[in-house]
Amino acid sequence: LKAIRGITLVLSQHAVIKREWLKRFKIKNYDHAYQLIFEYIETFYKTVRIHGSLNYLTPNSYEELFEQTKIDKMNTI
Repeated sequence: LKAIRGITLVLSQHAVIKREWLKRFKIKNYDHAYQLIFEYIETFYKTVRIHGSLNYLTPNSYEELFEQTKIDKMNTI
């Protein structure tokens, strides 16, 4: 069951990248595709795009909140 969820997540992710980003460009080769995907992930997906599974935060914001919570818990011990 975990494997199916993982595959579903990956396929969903691919669909999002294609719909939101890659359809804007004529991809020249593998390196160009790699660069476009990297740019999408670093400049939009992790910093701007909110995710319902992360309480409607961006991945970067969620990670910052997680790290701050971890630090706060360590300081209260």
